[in-house]
Amino acid sequence: MEAPRNVLWFSAASIWEVVIKNSLGRSDFSVDPHLLRRGLLENQYRELPINSAHTLAVARLPDLHKDPFDRILVAQAETEGFMLLTADDQVAGYGTAVKRV
Repeated sequence: MEAPRNVLWFSAASIWEVVIKNSLGRSDFSVDPHLLRRGLLENQYRELPINSAHTLAVARLPDLHKDPFDRILVAQAETEGFMLLTADDQVAGYGTAVKRV
């Protein structure tokens, strides 16, 4: 991740998830999504929007995990040829486009 040649991305889906879960009062999502996005951009992360190819790729995923945000992240990684880094064992089960950290 720290290698200079690596390009780091964040998904619009991640910001969307924080916004929704913040609005539900979830204590595990108490970060300000505006500050999160600004911090990511200031640290040279690139933003990956959600497009129709990503949404269609969700249909090809095995039914390992029900969380729609995690599923779109996996689909985006597979579609774009990216490696999704996760601490979630269920998400890591999706395989080649996902790495457990």
